[in-house]
Amino acid sequence: MALSTSPSSPPALVVPAMRLGYFARGVTYLIIGALALLAAWTGREAEGTREALETLRGYPWGEIMLWALAVGFLAYAAWRGLAAWYDLENHGAGLKGTVARVGLLVSALIHLGLMVSAARVAMGAGGGEDGEKPRSAASWLLTLPYGGWIIVGIGAVVVGAGVYQGYKGLSGKYKRHLRLTPWTERLEPVAKAGLLAKGVILGLVGGFFVYAGLTADPDHAGGIGEALQSVRSQPYGMGLLTVLALGTVAFALFCWIEAIYRVVPRCAGPDVRVMTGTPVRQAAG
Repeated sequence: MALSTSPSSPPALVVPAMRLGYFARGVTYLIIGALALLAAWTGREAEGTREALETLRGYPWGEIMLWALAVGFLAYAAWRGLAAWYDLENHGAGLKGTVARVGLLVSALIHLGLMVSAARVAMGAGGGEDGEKPRSAASWLLTLPYGGWIIVGIGAVVVGAGVYQGYKGLSGKYKRHLRLTPWTERLEPVAKAGLLAKGVILGLVGGFFVYAGLTADPDHAGGIGEALQSVRSQPYGMGLLTVLALGTVAFALFCWIEAIYRVVPRCAGPDVRVMTGTPVRQAAG
């Protein structure tokens, strides 16, 4: 089924869902960054998304917060899915636009998985270890013909996504989606640091998959927790992990910046200007 290219109006829930979704994302990365900073200075093992959710459950009101996060992840998945279907960011129907919109659908599926994880932890079922699902997925893929090369391909795509995150931060491409205000201009360093940190983490996760595929060993596949722990195990690992942890906190803050100031081109008025100084509909895509 082809993605929609019609000019029909998107549902009214798009913008509220987007803002709630980015807020939930920010909470999760804030916890991951805080735990990574703690790991850097105490020597404990760095933790990823599912462990962060488990940690949250141990606090007062933790169960309620987990259900709120589950709703937030569902909202983010809905936002990404609708953005792909209605082309809310004006990517277009060409090859480049189609790839971008497929990427949005993949993001929607990932956050549906996070919604399920948050709900399971809230119900006391446990979220499992951060690297458990990547290793299970790699094990299954290795049973397929050319499974190792499929894993390498997946890893390469994740590495590419990490490179793109870094490029987006360094080039300021993210400015095309943020409303021009004094606050967004002041918070530019936070946005750049957060996107660079996210790029490094994705690059490491993708590298694990590439190595797992090349060695046909699923145990080498890992998630965010393994990526952070690999940094901690390097020479000067404490300092490196501290920097990456602070960058992860910056990415959480960037998610909240997006929750407040991100604009949806197809839902914004013609007079809305983004950080590039141009009207949002001219800067989108």
